[in-house]
Amino acid sequence: MQFTHRLFGLPVAASLALVSGAVFAQAGQTVKIAFMDPLSGPFANVGQNQLKSWQFMAEEFNKKNAAGVKFEFVPFDNKGSPQESLNTLKAAIDQGIRYVTQGNGSGAAGAISDAVTKHNERNPGKEVVYLNYAAVDPELTNARCSFWHFRLDADTSMKMEALTSFMKDQPSVKKVYLINQNYAHGQQVSRYFKEAMQRKRPDVQIVGDDLHPIGQVKDFAPYIAKIKASGADSVLTGNWGADLTLLIKAAKDAGLNADFYTYYAGVSGTPTALAAGVGGKVRVVAYSHNSLPGVVQRLQNDFKKKFNDDWYTGATYNGLALLAEAMAKAKTTEPVAVAKAMSGLKFQGFQGEIEMRKTDHQLQQPLFISEWRKADAKNPYSVENTGWNFQEVKAIPAYVSSTPTSCQMKQP
Repeated sequence: MQFTHRLFGLPVAASLALVSGAVFAQAGQTVKIAFMDPLSGPFANVGQNQLKSWQFMAEEFNKKNAAGVKFEFVPFDNKGSPQESLNTLKAAIDQGIRYVTQGNGSGAAGAISDAVTKHNERNPGKEVVYLNYAAVDPELTNARCSFWHFRLDADTSMKMEALTSFMKDQPSVKKVYLINQNYAHGQQVSRYFKEAMQRKRPDVQIVGDDLHPIGQVKDFAPYIAKIKASGADSVLTGNWGADLTLLIKAAKDAGLNADFYTYYAGVSGTPTALAAGVGGKVRVVAYSHNSLPGVVQRLQNDFKKKFNDDWYTGATYNGLALLAEAMAKAKTTEPVAVAKAMSGLKFQGFQGEIEMRKTDHQLQQPLFISEWRKADAKNPYSVENTGWNFQEVKAIPAYVSSTPTSCQMKQP
């Protein structure tokens, strides 16, 4: 957002007074944001990548942003645990940090959202805002919604609406095996798929539905054996991190010839496993992909040059774009005013104009089905230096993937 257009017709002195005064009252301030995700344990590679992604994006936005502020990320290791998340939240608040972000694990997200809401009720004038960039439990913007929680990712139900709208048109999809982590997200992937396909393609058979402990299975061979025995032509999973990487490796080792439909095949470690090959196609539903032109291609190339790693968490861009626009609109970095400015805000994300829905603080954005394919002249990016990448198969407009909310938000 540029403010120069508001100055036309004003005397030069008045224009300068506006620029140096109220409009940019927050200019030059440093906004600290606590990053709380696993930096140790089985999902550390994901957390480390996403910390670098936020820090990288802060450098990008610190060059220029609508509010003229500087962003700084302060890392905390929550070990993926709800209890540790509460400890890290307290530590961040004790350090005077007023903005927090977390994404890996809906259990941790629920604990943070509830704790932030209670803290803000008890401590007027010291409010905290929570940016959820990847925890996709729909309850967080439905029954458990909070004015202080803003989700940058699409939730499980939105992704499933998009994915099943694609799968229903695939004649090869006849027998589907569901395998998911046994926690809120995995359970919901299973439930929402069965509900959606019953509406859209009731002829599709569910030939298996497994839930396994999150982050604890070291060998998925027994699960793959069950999938092979079922005759499944398609595997659908919401697994992420090591749980998806090891599942893919086991499928390769067993020669499983089935298509994979996933939420998180682009997350650290899994693309390297995919490069060894699986029997069928591998597809992802997400709000971005490697062949998305413009901002994404530029930033993923810059990130690769700097870290020899992949920038796949586009929410890091949209999150800072949202914050900067809201701070410019509010003319302050104070969390209450910024939260009110973010609520219902339409702003430019890397996919074009997107909206932070006012009723539940769920970002409304287009989704994409992309497929793991060999890099070529048109799509040269190499994920994890494999020579492969995710290329768009179908774009799903925001209105198609949008799902209703039951949120009854309590305003401050």
